[in-house]
Amino acid sequence: MAELTMPELASAMGAAVRKLVDQLDAEQRRRGVFPFDGDLHKRWTYLPGERPGLRLGDLSDVQLDVALDLLELAHSVRGWSDTQLVIRIEAARRELALQQADRSDIDPYRDLPYWLVVLGDPRSTEPWAWRINGHHLLAQATIVGDQVGGVPHFFGAEPATVLAGPHTGLRALPREGDLARELMLTLQEDQRSLAQIATTAPADIASRWDPVVSLPERPRGISYGHLDRGQRELFEALLRQYVDRASPAIANQAWVDITDAGLQQVCFGWAGPVEPGAGHYYALSGPSLLIEYDNTLDQANHIHSVWRDLRRDFGGDLLAQHYAEVPH
Repeated sequence: MAELTMPELASAMGAAVRKLVDQLDAEQRRRGVFPFDGDLHKRWTYLPGERPGLRLGDLSDVQLDVALDLLELAHSVRGWSDTQLVIRIEAARRELALQQADRSDIDPYRDLPYWLVVLGDPRSTEPWAWRINGHHLLAQATIVGDQVGGVPHFFGAEPATVLAGPHTGLRALPREGDLARELMLTLQEDQRSLAQIATTAPADIASRWDPVVSLPERPRGISYGHLDRGQRELFEALLRQYVDRASPAIANQAWVDITDAGLQQVCFGWAGPVEPGAGHYYALSGPSLLIEYDNTLDQANHIHSVWRDLRRDFGGDLLAQHYAEVPH
């Protein structure tokens, strides 16, 4: 599929949501379609449990196809592949738990706990949003006119590496871990002393599922400006590993924002041992950017990773401009 411009992406998402809503019955609309509300708009979590909205497994085949089209629209080709890998890992975990039962196969979209919610009316000129959220996955978009905001974005995996069963050896988010470790290993001693922000990794990402995330007053770690050419290439590859999960229109805008705000000021900070198999954490933080990765739970075999942006989380800057320009 050809890359969509930002207006084309907004239009495609609107068409998909209109098609889906038209197929919902009254009870489904009651459970899955809400006014555009600031509180519900930012209410998400990566923990197990129920969510507001429509469970994907309760949709008809036709409805589910449209929902998955929407999920694919939010991602690049590689990001869509990563999304399916995260869901496949979740299915593998549950299949292992069912080995003693009569059924051991899992339909990733029918049997796993993911929910869809639509906020607002894509037929109107007012802002609207959609979200697909479940255990270890948040994909969402806020649409304001012909612009789309796609942050925050969360991927996780339990296990990070499948240790038993038919999918033994399958890894989730491998480059997110490998690139960061490679960057740490290329640092000279004085550089590593700046990058190492703690000897023990925290138990989870610091931002959790907070609706509004704040950055430390001074980003911790080693800045892009203190790296040599090869290290910078690894740094950029790691940063783009997160940003380029998104649809190209969203990713390209994000990269412009990052470079305009000052790539030189973005810092890489690592906590925990560098040796594989040990619990570790890292963050990329800059003037408005926060990316976090934590792999400490379940004997360092359980990943949480998130991309946040102070200006663009939940379409914040787009909404601020809209409300400033349009009387309400």
